[in-house]
Amino acid sequence: MGLHRLDGPMLRKMIIAGTNALVADKRRIDALNVFPVPDGDTGTNMSLTVLAAAREVEKQIGGNIAAVAKAAAAGSLRGARGNSGVILSQLFRGFAKSCENLDTMTVGDAIRALDGAAATAYKAVMKPKEGTMLTVARHLAEFSASIPKPQKGSPRNFEDFGAEALAAGYDILAQTPEMLPVLKQAGVVDAGGEGLLVFLQGAIDAIHKEEQPIISETKEDTANFAALSNISHEDITFTYCTEFFIICAGFEGVREDEFKKYLDGIGDSVVVVCDDEIVKAHVHTDHPGRVLERAMEYGQLDNLKIENMRMQMGEISQNAPAATFAALVTGKEVGYVTVCSGDGFVEIFRELGVDYVIEGGQTMNPSTEDIAHAIDNVPCKTVFVLPNNKNIILAAKQAAFLCEGKEVFVIESESLPQGITAMINCYAPSPAESFELMQASLATVRTGQVTHAVRDSCIDDTEIHQGDFIGLLNGKIILARDSLISAATDLIDMMIENGDEILGIFPGAEANDATTDALMTYITTNHPDCEVDGKIGDQPIYYYIFSAE
Repeated sequence: MGLHRLDGPMLRKMIIAGTNALVADKRRIDALNVFPVPDGDTGTNMSLTVLAAAREVEKQIGGNIAAVAKAAAAGSLRGARGNSGVILSQLFRGFAKSCENLDTMTVGDAIRALDGAAATAYKAVMKPKEGTMLTVARHLAEFSASIPKPQKGSPRNFEDFGAEALAAGYDILAQTPEMLPVLKQAGVVDAGGEGLLVFLQGAIDAIHKEEQPIISETKEDTANFAALSNISHEDITFTYCTEFFIICAGFEGVREDEFKKYLDGIGDSVVVVCDDEIVKAHVHTDHPGRVLERAMEYGQLDNLKIENMRMQMGEISQNAPAATFAALVTGKEVGYVTVCSGDGFVEIFRELGVDYVIEGGQTMNPSTEDIAHAIDNVPCKTVFVLPNNKNIILAAKQAAFLCEGKEVFVIESESLPQGITAMINCYAPSPAESFELMQASLATVRTGQVTHAVRDSCIDDTEIHQGDFIGLLNGKIILARDSLISAATDLIDMMIENGDEILGIFPGAEANDATTDALMTYITTNHPDCEVDGKIGDQPIYYYIFSAE
């Protein structure tokens, strides 16, 4: 017999079950990370993204297919972390768009939705690569469309369809090492594609299970959902930062303008963003009760958050560096948001004039919503965002899209030294000129990093053994040594080129003073023409980060 038509409750059940499967398997997927550095996070990013989707889906008790799919898309959009999470959120979004107006779903509807999901995800990536999650998603859609229809009068069931589609998905996943040489060298399949299939396998398996799954998340997952960002710096006119979602349809247009005008009359920093049947609202006001009463005239409220900014200001004024606090109280036309990890780097960026530091990075990518929240809370119409990690750039761009009413520039900084250089070059007559100047400055920086290998590997003909100290130049592994000092000195020699004037050294949380002093002596002896600038970074994972300009 089998299941021939999905309804909303079954799709809800499948999404939660798929989420639980991915959460349970995230560490194995993390371990598929191509580079043998201790920062594999594809499984973690994808699991946190689907957890955000599942949390929204969980509320859809009795909803139809369209409602459940839309809830999943909305949750994943705001919870997306890292490139893998952003791409996954776009798969949810394309799936939901294809499900509009559907009460229930046939296999034929599912095939069209899979095609819409893949097409939407491909459009979201500037230069899509084959051999990735995108390839797996597209192949699933193409194979599904090619499955012969059964004889007339015998409709296809989801169990058989799902089994055939998943088999095809695992088949193309096994071929990803042949599409991306770096996967073949590392002896792994694409982690994102694996994560997608784990989610779909969990979803299909749920069809036969009678029990209703509940979201399964660890204490670590719950902690990761907490805001990673520190308190933003702003000149406080009103006391309460008030944020919430309104669940309603047809808000765009007259009602949106009316609500914005009302909020502007009793507060400032007004942001109202419409996304289909979800409205995100943000305002600083002395009367949050009035705001919520007016909002309830339009629909139900969700994700309500009210913060007393004057109490937070007291904490900031006692702890913030003088330069940061001065910028806070004088006010600025242009604001800056950055992502970084390590107390030393946080201090460096604050001294450079950054208004909002999101603490995260290689091991913990902030979500789209984390970045959007930071942008919203910088009291400037123009905001620059520095991701400082190539795996956060897509999420930053997606966050910029969500923040209506502000001019947002995303500087495509892939490392912390690039972000520092961009901030040093941020001053120009106009924001557009600043963006060009900051973006161009990234090419003047070479970034070196020293960490340790967590497994044996071979990357670009470099033999790596577990426990080796490895050196990366601009994100590419170029050496492996049996001692920290030899890895660091050899990397420095390879980084410094004729004409370099400055070498920055940022010791991490696990660096020791003796090794740092030895490195400083080595540089002054072997590269006497190079000026050395040493500042504590206190970053995790990397013993040292170097920058050459």
